[in-house]
Amino acid sequence: MAVRVLAHVSSEILDRIVAGIPGVEMIEIPREGPIPEGVEGEVLLTFPWGTPNAGEAVSRGVRWIHTIGTGVDRFPMEIVGDRALSCARGASAVPIAEWVMAMLLAFAKRLPDAWIHEAPERWNFRELGGLDGHTLGLLGIGGIGSAVATRALPFGMKVRALRRSPAPPGVSGVEPATDLADLVASADHLVVAASATPETRHLIGREALSRVKRGIHLVNVSRGSLVDQEALREALDDGRVGCASLDTVEPEPLPAGHWLYTHPKVRLSPHISWNMPDGLDRIFETFGDNLRRFIAGEPLEGAVDATRGY
Repeated sequence: MAVRVLAHVSSEILDRIVAGIPGVEMIEIPREGPIPEGVEGEVLLTFPWGTPNAGEAVSRGVRWIHTIGTGVDRFPMEIVGDRALSCARGASAVPIAEWVMAMLLAFAKRLPDAWIHEAPERWNFRELGGLDGHTLGLLGIGGIGSAVATRALPFGMKVRALRRSPAPPGVSGVEPATDLADLVASADHLVVAASATPETRHLIGREALSRVKRGIHLVNVSRGSLVDQEALREALDDGRVGCASLDTVEPEPLPAGHWLYTHPKVRLSPHISWNMPDGLDRIFETFGDNLRRFIAGEPLEGAVDATRGY
């Protein structure tokens, strides 16, 4: 008997991936409004923020829900029940880690300010920083944090990480931090790569920012909710934070005229760090791999604990 997938998502990439898996029937359903009577399936492929009719969709025999995004902080967890839930965790780790390294190097080498467009006062000299010997603090060392660590270590950086579980960081050469205060006090660069949950909201707030190493470079590629942006503005203005490279903010999109657009110490990008050639292929491939696991009765990758929210 075929495994039926109720899909809020449609894509030629997805069709190609699923075509290589025997015994699968894809049933496209509307993202809002009623779902036609008699339409049922064992799997729901949907968006990480859910849809207006997601509750109705899961009531149609669904035993496993897969979201095409990495974060599930906006997913309506109340509809999950005893169903399995998974996401595309790790699919964008490589491009995001590359983005982080680009931000670290841009800050250290004063790019793009170092470019010239007219004759400078003198050649051959500019005070530039470096990464070698500097400390990178990772708030979170899941797929993204691990990918950042493996790229930062060859630059001669000391990498320290803080994670919620007592398990070791999992990347050779990474030193565990004892707590958040310990992490931020030692870091020249702090990369926020933890999941967004009620417990992590404004984790980088006034308390944490009061303990940072002066002039720290903050990079957020997780969710805007982890950083208290008003506390960050205070820390930028008084020099505790030397620069904030933000690919994610709160809310998204920011309203016109928001201070983050024009602050001289903020480098703002519109949540694009995950992009790379074939990026969507990788995201849909995580579903294809999990679909094979589901059919074979094997554990799913990127499983989400609905009670914890990640």
